[in-house]
Amino acid sequence: MLENERPAFVSVSNLSKHYRTGLWRKQSVQAVNGISFDIAKGEAMGLVGESGCGKSTVARLLTKLTTATGGSVSVDGRDVLRLGSAAEELSKKRLVQLVFQDPVAALDPRMTLGQSLAAPLARHGIRGREERSARVRRILTEVGLEPSFADKLPGQCSGGQLQRAVIARALLLNPQFLVCDEPTSALDASLRTLVLNLLVTLRRDFNLTLLMISHDLNVVRFLCDKIAVMYLGEIVEYSPTENLFAFPKHPYTRGLIAASCLGRSEGRVATDDSVKGEPPSPLNPPQGCYFHPRCIHATEICRHEAPKPVSTSSGGLVRCHHWKVLSYEKLR
Repeated sequence: MLENERPAFVSVSNLSKHYRTGLWRKQSVQAVNGISFDIAKGEAMGLVGESGCGKSTVARLLTKLTTATGGSVSVDGRDVLRLGSAAEELSKKRLVQLVFQDPVAALDPRMTLGQSLAAPLARHGIRGREERSARVRRILTEVGLEPSFADKLPGQCSGGQLQRAVIARALLLNPQFLVCDEPTSALDASLRTLVLNLLVTLRRDFNLTLLMISHDLNVVRFLCDKIAVMYLGEIVEYSPTENLFAFPKHPYTRGLIAASCLGRSEGRVATDDSVKGEPPSPLNPPQGCYFHPRCIHATEICRHEAPKPVSTSSGGLVRCHHWKVLSYEKLR
C-alpha cells in the first residue's frame, strides 16, 4: 500500500503465475513473479511495461481466466481466486469484468453483437428477452454505436466498432471492478477519446474501480491516480501518477517516459534515458536485478543481488539499488 492510501477495495498480494515448459516440462517461465498492489474504491490504477512483461497475464489472473500459481486477490473483501459454489462464482464474475485486448477473438463470429452481449445477461438471471434487448441497445448507444449494431455480425463491423462492443459487454453487468487490457489500442484518436471519456464518466457516476493496462503513457496519465511499472514479471516502480512522471525513480521508468510521445512532446528525450536492447528471456532471467543488462546505472551489486522493493520519500515503492540518486534527477 502506498503512503496515505485509502483502504483497499482490490488487494493483490504476492500474485504469481509460472508456466511449465521445455522437455518433460522441467523448465519454468515466471510470467508474473510475486507482485502486490492495492486499489481503493473508485480509484484507477495504470499498469505499464513492454510487451511480454506480464501485464495481460495479470488481467487474466484477476478475472480467473488463468489459474494463479500463488498469491491472493481480494475484491471487496472476497477472495476471487478461491473456488466457491456456482452462485458465488457467478457473483464474483459480476463483481469483476474484463475488457479484452483483441475484440475479434472475444466475439463469436456466428453470433450477432446483440446475441453476444445478451448472453451474460441471461446467465446472470435477466430472463426477459425484451429487457435484455433494451439493455443491449442502451449500452451500445453509451459506447458510441447505433442500436442497429445489435443486429450485425462481427464480420460486418470494423475493429474499432468491435472494441466498443466488447467494452459494452463488460459494462452490461454493472461491475464494481473493471480490468481493461489495452482497451483503446484498436481505436483511432477520436474514438479513443470517446472511450476514455466514457470510462471517466462511469468511474465518477458509479464509483467504478479500474485497472488500466496500456502501453500508452498518455492514457494512464490522463485516467489513473497511480501507476505500477512492470518488467519481466515484477513491479519495479509503483507511485502516484504525478510523482512518477515528475521524478521517475527507476531507470526503466525513465526510459519508458523518454521514449514515449509524452517524453518527446515535453522535451524529455536524452541518450542517457533511453533503454537499449531487448528484454532477457523469461526462461533464463539474469542474476541479480533483471534490468541490469540494459541499465547504464548498473554496478556490481546490481549484477549479483536482486533489489527489494523499498518505500520512497514521495510515497511510492521502487525496486532499484540506486533509486536515491535517480529520484532527484529530472528527466533531461
